[in-house]
Amino acid sequence: MFQLASGTGGGGSILGLVGPFVLMFVVFYFLLIRPQQKKTKTRNAMLKALKKGDKIVTIGGLHGTIVELSDDIVVLRVNDVTKLTFDRGSISHAVTIAEDKE
Repeated sequence: MFQLASGTGGGGSILGLVGPFVLMFVVFYFLLIRPQQKKTKTRNAMLKALKKGDKIVTIGGLHGTIVELSDDIVVLRVNDVTKLTFDRGSISHAVTIAEDKE
């Protein structure tokens, strides 16, 4: 009554099996991985370019001016008498002159 198809049922090509995974990896790369790498690269460049006298904002939102700078430690002057020590990685961004006037 029923006839089984011989040899044509379960094979499929390797491209048909791997293709969706490759496509998914390409989409993840361009939407997630590449932008994150670019953001990390620009952040590291900003941290390396810091110097004494730069005005910065920490991750916690503290505004200050760099007084001392070493490889991994930053000392900020918050007001005339207060100096605080932070890790260099805790700096969110440097404040530019245009942002400072606003």
